[in-house]
Amino acid sequence: MEFTSMFKFCGFASIFFVFLIHSLVRFFNSSRRKLPLPPGSLGWPYVGETFQLYSQNPNVYFASKQKRYGSIFKTHILGCPCVMISSPEAAKFVLVTRAHLFKPTYPASKERMLGKQAIFFHQGDYHAKLRKLVLRAFMPEALRNIVSDIEFIAKDSIKSWEDQLINTFQEMKTFVFNVALLAIFGKDEILYRDDLKRCYYILEKGYNSMPINLPGTLFHKSMKARKELAQILAKILSTRRQMKHDHNDLLGSFMGDKESLTDEQIADNIIGVIFAARDTTASVLTWILKYLSENPRVLQAVTEEQEAIIRSKEECSDERVLTWADTKKMPITSRVIQETLRIASVLSFTFREAVDDVEYEGYLIPKGWKVLPLFRNIHHSPDIFPEPEKFDPSRFEVAPKPNTFMPFGNGIHSCPGNELAKLEISVLLHHLTTKYRWSVVGAENGIQYGPFALPQNGLPIRLSPKKVTTPKSLSQVQE
Repeated sequence: MEFTSMFKFCGFASIFFVFLIHSLVRFFNSSRRKLPLPPGSLGWPYVGETFQLYSQNPNVYFASKQKRYGSIFKTHILGCPCVMISSPEAAKFVLVTRAHLFKPTYPASKERMLGKQAIFFHQGDYHAKLRKLVLRAFMPEALRNIVSDIEFIAKDSIKSWEDQLINTFQEMKTFVFNVALLAIFGKDEILYRDDLKRCYYILEKGYNSMPINLPGTLFHKSMKARKELAQILAKILSTRRQMKHDHNDLLGSFMGDKESLTDEQIADNIIGVIFAARDTTASVLTWILKYLSENPRVLQAVTEEQEAIIRSKEECSDERVLTWADTKKMPITSRVIQETLRIASVLSFTFREAVDDVEYEGYLIPKGWKVLPLFRNIHHSPDIFPEPEKFDPSRFEVAPKPNTFMPFGNGIHSCPGNELAKLEISVLLHHLTTKYRWSVVGAENGIQYGPFALPQNGLPIRLSPKKVTTPKSLSQVQE
């Protein structure tokens, strides 16, 4: 009898417990569904607010949104419903502390052009594996071996600009592309450079197009170029396998026997690395030349620092070629790069996608929506960086607070190629400041809007060799 009563009691308790859990789950889900979406506008059907974003000053666009709606708001760009966040705390939430809830992603057009196996679109073990392979090729230990090769590309590029009116951004894109090919393919890149350039230049024109794959559209042309690019990469892979030589470049890292990446995975990630490296670094270099031309004292300080490296090598009877150690003796130049990364914020935001419904600050971020941490808003916050529109490299004499300076992203998905970017910028600036002078031609204050904000017309400049004179000290310039 007691056993029967105990059995009935346990059965009742189990049913009650299941009912309680079910009720709590229903209550939680009901509460979650009742959470409001962040404030904001989704704009026109399908196109959303893409035109507004890419047709005006990004500082004005984002600041006006933040002023009207606060630090979290919704919009619709490039065919995707989005939630934009603009505080260091929110950026940390999405990129670091709750990164598992937000997978990296891009608009559909970019995903199809780069390839679904590219590192940008993955999490977990596959992402960790790819990141390790990229870092292996782009860590300081590997980069120190190609400093002289990067210097050769820099000197050759600058030589072709002498006494000409050039579009700075376009020429910087060529320079960065050549460095990227060197880092990816090593000395083999010269054999395939022309074909790789031709296909990639067609491909990149469709990166921000609507994914409409019909003949005549930019997207269709880009996808054809992407297919040909993959064929060229397959040919390079086949040749390397036949030669059976070890290579220390990125392609060699991807081809390691232990890594067992497929040709498709390798192609997607090679194209992805070129995409990640090219326009961003070229944009930074363009802005650096603009800011240095507008700030002669800063230019003089950078020049003196670079000339001191040359004198030091002469006094020690060293070769005139730059070394990795030389690039670590450029603190002023480094601060100029940091301040340019902050004020230009060429990477205004990054794309993530909610893998489930997420609650943040009382709002619902629906599963499948894109989430965009707005680096530009954070970098231009007067509460974090006083007088944010002022170009002032000295502000980086003190390290910025965590999650307030994120030019290369943050967390496990931060850019693994940032050391290469800073290296090629430093090498180019060394030769530009010590051997050349440049002047901006035409309008200096306009901004060209698009996926990357640029100085008007790509910053036309005229570059000429310096006359050999005794350099003035910074104190003399100030007098």
